Amino acid sequence: MEGWRRLLFFVGGLYGALGVAAGAAAAHLVASDILTTASHFLLFHAAALVALCAAVSAVDSGKPILLTGASALALGTFLFAGDLALRAFSEGEYHWGTAPVGGSVLIVGWLFVAIGGLMAGKRKAGA
Repeated sequence: MEGWRRLLFFVGGLYGALGVAAGAAAAHLVASDILTTASHFLLFHAAALVALCAAVSAVDSGKPILLTGASALALGTFLFAGDLALRAFSEGEYHWGTAPVGGSVLIVGWLFVAIGGLMAGKRKAGA
């Protein structure tokens, strides 16, 4: 479980960097609202992934549910923001419906985070 948490932490950092790059590209290269949206989704979910990975380290119960939610957020963000970025650079062509699928995976991921948050129990002092 620790290796998976570390991988998700890495993905969060990667999405943060990609979000900044996409925002810069939207402002300076392609002047695209759709790329700006992709940038926002990357940045918001980068912060969420990093926070969830930190939270998983601080709780005893609910870890698998939180990690499942974080994994769904990582996958959903990849599909959603990736599809939007492809559209921005390919003159608006639609790519296989990955944005709606990615959005649906994001919704499910956030529901897992909500359930995991209810289940999460704090570590006892000295444990």
